[in-house]
Amino acid sequence: MNDKSHAIPYRNALIIGTGPGISASVTRMLRAAGLPVVIAARDAGKLATLAKETGAIALPVDATDAAQVERLFTETDARIGAPEIVVYNASRRVPGPIAELDPAQVDAALAVSALGAFYSVQQAAKRMEPAGKGAILLTGATAGVKGFALSAPFAMGKFALRGLAQSAARELAPKGIHVAHIVVDGSVRAGHRPDPADRPDSTLDPDAIAESYLAVLRQHRSAWSWELEVRPWVEKF
Repeated sequence: MNDKSHAIPYRNALIIGTGPGISASVTRMLRAAGLPVVIAARDAGKLATLAKETGAIALPVDATDAAQVERLFTETDARIGAPEIVVYNASRRVPGPIAELDPAQVDAALAVSALGAFYSVQQAAKRMEPAGKGAILLTGATAGVKGFALSAPFAMGKFALRGLAQSAARELAPKGIHVAHIVVDGSVRAGHRPDPADRPDSTLDPDAIAESYLAVLRQHRSAWSWELEVRPWVEKF
């Protein structure tokens, strides 16, 4: 797209918690727009195909380890420059009855969904504040708006993520940093889980979600969104 009004006003991106769904689609679209992108996950080897396809740089990170997150940002600085877009897409589910949940697993789930997001936002803010520019997108879920039975740890993590986004938006927006929380309200389509023939588009197409991410990135600062909900046309809410 050559229209400058639709250009992405940032020069590079770091995507944390990259997988085959939303973050892969965002990677493809940012690379198609000409931005260098670093993609990161606990097992960077699983990102090899996406990296080869798009030219993105794959790096390893355990987002629950503050030191590893700091190293990831430092390596990103060296490879593509301080990231002007940071997307946090990592989360972990631990389903089950509250009375039967393993506390250690709950700790681990909260560390991925909430603490890892904080570590990432903190490192992003340290770089974006001096520049007076940047965008931080946090991938939320229905669970961050309403908690479901047998899913307390996921709701706890996603509620914390939403609170982080709201606080960060209020603190950082006046400094030129756009913070947005994307509520993905429904199941994301996957190759192994196609929509039923009698319910087309009943799940969220990851490419369509990615288009919404890019639309947020293109927003003028006079009309920034701090939160956006996306859901299929047949999803109940």
